[in-house]
Amino acid sequence: MNEFEQDPQTKRNDVLDAGMGFVVSFVFFSLIFVIATIVELVAR
Repeated sequence: MNEFEQDPQTKRNDVLDAGMGFVVSFVFFSLIFVIATIVELVAR
């Protein structure tokens, strides 16, 4: 076992961090899509 496994900086569950990363990136790309859709509708 290496030294980093013996003394981790955080004991949080990685699933929570991965889920938050997914949600944040999903919201970001959704926001870009919504803005592009609005710009396209206004430009008509």
